[in-house]
Amino acid sequence: MTKPSNTTGFKKLLPGLILVALFFLAAVLSYLWTPYEVDSIDIKNRMALPNMQHWFGTDHFGRDIFSMLMVGARTSIAVAFIAVGIGVIVGVPLGLCAAAWQGRWLDELIMRSNDLIFAFPALLIAIMITAVFGPGAVNAIIAIGIFNIPVFARLTRSGAMALWAREYILAARVAGKNTVQISVEHILPNILNLLIVQATIQFSLGILAEAALSYVGLGAQPPVPSWGRMLADSQTLISIAPHLALFPGLVIVLTVLGLNLLGDGLRDWMDPQLRRQRS
Repeated sequence: MTKPSNTTGFKKLLPGLILVALFFLAAVLSYLWTPYEVDSIDIKNRMALPNMQHWFGTDHFGRDIFSMLMVGARTSIAVAFIAVGIGVIVGVPLGLCAAAWQGRWLDELIMRSNDLIFAFPALLIAIMITAVFGPGAVNAIIAIGIFNIPVFARLTRSGAMALWAREYILAARVAGKNTVQISVEHILPNILNLLIVQATIQFSLGILAEAALSYVGLGAQPPVPSWGRMLADSQTLISIAPHLALFPGLVIVLTVLGLNLLGDGLRDWMDPQLRRQRS
């Protein structure tokens, strides 16, 4: 039987890494340089097609679309990164506690609370939050972050439960280590690869969620550029200026595709069974 090649994971990892690197490079570069100021209005050149002066054309206010996409990348990164961070920081400890006290009241409390959060999609949570506090990027972060908590809690619990019956965990108990020490020193390092892959996938979902919330007016507010709001602004003009929707949509698709390829590549490369087969 032919063993998998060492380059199996890189077939997805490399193109995903390139796309994600370009996405982050554009966001970082936008702090130092953009072809035009994102709030620079030029009515004479409104809805101009792509040309040498405006690579992606201009919108209905004459603003440069390429510059707005560069700055909008910063918004997407900030919202998705912080939201995933909330899910990891809160969800992973909850999952470790649920696995350590499997079948007891704490496990049931954590899991049923997760089920309750799962009953409300991120968009619905955002609507409830903005109804109280108003729309904005911060509230979008909170909504997406709350939805990420049960994702990481469930993954951590399932991964940790498979390890609690292992011999080295029993040896750690005999050595006098308590539940917290075992969870931090032995369980967490052995499920870290699962968490890294899931964080990459949730990051891509965070990009989509931020675009969706901005599309319906619940995300970043003007004058901050946002990919989702650029799509929303273009929908009534798509018949006469399709490039207004084409380029923001294409950027969202390529970014999410790159993150998904990166996540799949990391999963294949970091899978212990595949590593043993390659060796």
